[in-house]
Amino acid sequence: MPKILYIEDNEMNRDMLSRRLERKGFKVIVAVDGQQGVELAHTEMPDIILLDMSLPVLDGWAAARILKDSATTQAIPILGLTAHAMSGDRAKVIEAGCDDYDTKPVELTRLLGKIEVLLAKSLP
Repeated sequence: MPKILYIEDNEMNRDMLSRRLERKGFKVIVAVDGQQGVELAHTEMPDIILLDMSLPVLDGWAAARILKDSATTQAIPILGLTAHAMSGDRAKVIEAGCDDYDTKPVELTRLLGKIEVLLAKSLP
């Protein structure tokens, strides 16, 4: 069962998506801010990270850079989630260190497809 670290400060988004992912067979660990997410990534070593880019304490942009700069977590794929769907946003999210990005509100089928692709790429 793949382990997802879902870093999201909005309780309603967090509860809804984590339940839906668990029903699809994933183990979901949640963090409510970027700092807690970075710490949990190091202790839990998830298979993939879903990272909201607009977070308190440490935003998703900084969290992605920290995770990709750490030898311990740099190989974990990060899927950035943002409500911003403007032209150029994908490039900014990738530049911050995310491996892919998706827009919110999340469309579960599309998100699951992106998760599968990232997990397949990260397996030895």
